[in-house]
Amino acid sequence: MGTLYKNVSRQTCNPGNTSGGGTPTFFSPSNLWQLIHQVTSSAIIATDHAFSFEAHPGNTTEQHLQALSGAGFNRISVGVQDFDPVVQQAINRIQSFERTKEVIDKARKLGYSSVNVDLVYGLPHQTTQSVANTMGKILQLMPDRIAYYSYAHVPWKSKVQRRYTDADLPAAAEKLAMYQLGKEMLVAAGYIAIGMDHFALPGDPLLVAAEQKTLNRNFMGYTTTNSKLIIGLGASAISDGWGAFAQNEKTIEAYEAMVQEGKLPIVNGHLLTDDDLVIRRYILDLMCRHEVLLNHPCSDPTWLPNVKERLQPLVEDGLVVLDQEKITVTDAGKSFVRNICAALDARLHASQSGSNVFSKAI
Repeated sequence: MGTLYKNVSRQTCNPGNTSGGGTPTFFSPSNLWQLIHQVTSSAIIATDHAFSFEAHPGNTTEQHLQALSGAGFNRISVGVQDFDPVVQQAINRIQSFERTKEVIDKARKLGYSSVNVDLVYGLPHQTTQSVANTMGKILQLMPDRIAYYSYAHVPWKSKVQRRYTDADLPAAAEKLAMYQLGKEMLVAAGYIAIGMDHFALPGDPLLVAAEQKTLNRNFMGYTTTNSKLIIGLGASAISDGWGAFAQNEKTIEAYEAMVQEGKLPIVNGHLLTDDDLVIRRYILDLMCRHEVLLNHPCSDPTWLPNVKERLQPLVEDGLVVLDQEKITVTDAGKSFVRNICAALDARLHASQSGSNVFSKAI
């Protein structure tokens, strides 16, 4: 089993993840225990299971860590974003390095086998210096894994992001420099890049999966498991049944009301077509293995020629190699995997409305 309960509550700012995200430690330890017991009491838990949860240092106590450890949780993910006070104020994510270190140290003492830290580059008021300072502090903790996400600016969807404007965000060139600086610091410290935004220490199961070409990815990030079923619990959480996506009601009050009425609290959904499933597999191959063979034609005969046309500028820039129906991402292109995958997204390019839907990839 993979990450559980990451979407239990959306009462915290996670600017790098606009699809959901949340922190179950907003619940009391006793309530968490009751919730988890209800879910797992009739389940058969694999002996080599990996249960992970996201912890906000501001409200994660030793009692939380003990309760979750007792329920079988053995991995912890800590959201940081950036330690710069100005940046934290802008994104409404106030937490100190000292408090973050305390939570990670306690988790390790209680036997948690893996620690992940989430960092974000491209945040409002962020600079290369603040990135260097934050990364330097994180490297004092040496988490097993680090997710280094690109900030997604979608103020039309996120009220928190309306606290600042585009003028407060770093320019594209500076944002790329932030990523490159962070990556260089991580590699120098012994981390190895995985996919497009993850790093891990040698021997980590995520890195082993990447090396053995068994790595997978869902909308929450990279994973060692190939589960085609993800169940999202709580307001705004997204579930994935492989052939369909479903999102829960976004406001807590409306979500609770629907649950109390015995209704599934789903407000958005999408059934994937056969073409969607083919393209999804292609995109996952590019994200996880940096190469793909386009050997399953879509029903639209113009799709493949259009993909090749959209990829041509990336070929000229040395980001990909296109050989007949095979796409290979170069070392230089690994930082631009999102842009490369976008060339395959038929729905993205079919939309001609010009309305704001997505954030910039870099």
